[in-house]
Formats: sequence, structure tokens, C-alpha cells
Amino acid sequence: MRHVLLVMAAMGCAQPALASEPLRVLTTIGMLADMASAIGGDCVQVEALMGPGSDPHLYTPRASDVQRLDRAEVILYLAPELEAQMTRALDAMRTRKPVLGVLATTYAPGDLLDDDGQPDPHVWMDAALWAQAIPQVTAFLGDARPDCAAGMDTRAAAYATRLTALDDWVRDAIATIPEAARMLVTAHDAFNYFARAYGIEASEAVAGISTEAEASIADIREVAAFVIRNAVPAVFVETTINPRTIEALVAEVRALGGAVEIGGALHSDAMGEPGSVAGDYIGMIWSNTATITAALGGDLPPLPEALADWAALRNIAP
Repeated sequence: MRHVLLVMAAMGCAQPALASEPLRVLTTIGMLADMASAIGGDCVQVEALMGPGSDPHLYTPRASDVQRLDRAEVILYLAPELEAQMTRALDAMRTRKPVLGVLATTYAPGDLLDDDGQPDPHVWMDAALWAQAIPQVTAFLGDARPDCAAGMDTRAAAYATRLTALDDWVRDAIATIPEAARMLVTAHDAFNYFARAYGIEASEAVAGISTEAEASIADIREVAAFVIRNAVPAVFVETTINPRTIEALVAEVRALGGAVEIGGALHSDAMGEPGSVAGDYIGMIWSNTATITAALGGDLPPLPEALADWAALRNIAP
């Protein structure tokens, strides 16, 4: 037996973890890491490849990322429409360990299209839609740690309750914005689901669903015309995208005689820094909603009781 272990070590093979050890979970994006942590509790050790400020549309795995994928016991990713450059590395891992593509196992393909019929992976922008992935993630983690499955089911139910409360609160917050001002203009087209779910009258973006192609002058002029035509009071930069696109949009609006301000920075494809308000999924959506509501003339309603513990940890008034 000792000889076998020495050979495994020499070949660089990781020894399988004992069932009592935390499950080593690697996710591509932080929003999936947050869900896995909330469900898994002490039974999981979760790490995300892409941190704050990372753009998953453009992210290319490094040699160190391949090592992290190799060390993980299970891997969670969203979909090729989001982590486009990760496809080859993820396919290589499928032959060696459980790998779950959350979109493909949760939603019907026809349910995830934008208004132009293009696949849109940004499902986390709708808290109720995002919550639909909880059962699949729970089953996936429970299969890898059966002795933790019952506790995972309990935590999953509690997480779903919090997301339901969040969903209701966001809808109430957006409803306080004057109807004519419910126009969301961003750098790239990541907010379709947010707009549909929460009563945004129109959502426009300078760039498309993916950030792989840069916006053209024609794109900027088209959105500038929309801003002027609808008297949009504020437009928004995104934390994962260079602000120059929105800055160019503002300059174009003003050059055409219009008036608009930058309303703040939204978290589109990544959460905030660990420990910040936007450092978890609930905080990401809360922060985006607070920024949008304030910039477009609304008022935040009180948080529901189901989010009281979350708010207290972040010193946010209920």
C-alpha cells in the first residue's frame, strides 16, 4: 500500500478526500460559489476561479487555473455562452470528475433568450430565476457528500427563502421609480432578466450580451438617441467593464444637446470584493437595486424580515 501511495505522489495524483473532509468545490463565477457555500455549509470548501472585476466572457484560464481545476473534487460552471474561453478546460475535466453546467441542467433552452432571440446567460439578474438552480446544485453537491445531503437540503430551503424575499424587495424598490424614468442604460446587455422581472420599462446597452466585441461609434450614437428621446436621467458603468464606453455615451448625449449623468457602477458579471456589501449574491443584487433606484428617482423600501440577518451583518438599515 505504501508503494502505491508513493507512486501516486510521484505521478502528481491527488489522493481522494475522506468523506468527513469538506468537499473541494471549484466554480467559475462568484455567484455560483456563493450558492454552493450557502447550500454546502461546513461540508464544502468553495473557491471561485473568477474574482471581483473579472469578465467571464473574456476570461482565459491560466496554468494555475488548470491546477485548481485539477485539485477540485467537483466543478460548477454556468454555460459556454458565458465562460466561452473555459470550454476546452472544462471538457477535459469531465472525463475525470463531476462537472455541472448549471444552465443546461436547470432551464429549457428556449427560456433563456433575449428579445432578439439570442441566448442570454445572465440569469442571476432575476433572483427568482436564479433560485431555480438551487435544487440542481443541491443534488450535485449531495451526491458527492451523501452524509451531508440532509443538511444541504435544509440550507438550500433557507437560501431559497432568502432569494424569494430578495426578489419581492427588488420589485418593490423599482416600483418606487417614476414610471417614465424606468429606463436602464448600461455598458453591455447583462440586465435583460432584471428588466423583465422587476418592471423596467426599457433596457438598452451600448454593447451586446457578450463583451467580446467592442461597441462602435454607431452603437454609441444609437443609444445616445434613446437617452435623449426618453429623457433618461442616468446611465450606469459596470465593475467588470472599462468605463470609457459609458463615458463616450455621456459625451455624445451632451454633444447632441441632451443631459444625462453617470448614476453609479453596477455589478453585472461579478460580485464585489469579499467583505463588501456586494461581496455575496444577495448583496450584489441589493447594491445594484439601491444604485439604480437612487439614480432614477426612487426610494428603497424596508428590507423583509427574511433578510434581516444578512442586513445586520453588513450594517444595512432594515
